[in-house]
Amino acid sequence: MNVLKSLFGGGSTEAITASEAKTLLDGAKPPFVVDVREPSEYATGHIAGAKLMPLGDLDARMAELPKDRQLLCVCASGARSSMATRRLSQAGYEVINLRGGMMRWNTAKLPIKKGK
Repeated sequence: MNVLKSLFGGGSTEAITASEAKTLLDGAKPPFVVDVREPSEYATGHIAGAKLMPLGDLDARMAELPKDRQLLCVCASGARSSMATRRLSQAGYEVINLRGGMMRWNTAKLPIKKGK
């Protein structure tokens, strides 16, 4: 891992499964969830407590995110959140990606919140 940090800068670019994410979220020190989908996607169902920050807004709004907590990036399938994870990692955040995004979260029948 230290080799990757020295080559690419920033923190982790790890991807985890929906069940691993749920375990982290239920833990003593849960990650801060960043949902990088569009508002209409977010409204159809998101992880409770997730902050909506569409990928196109990420660079301009990065300062709104905590630097003292691990971040969990989420999108529909894992592609946009993977891009967000790389950007945030390069900016010095400790960040992980939800592999398979909300599609996998829903397949695992994990809880969602609808609306804003």
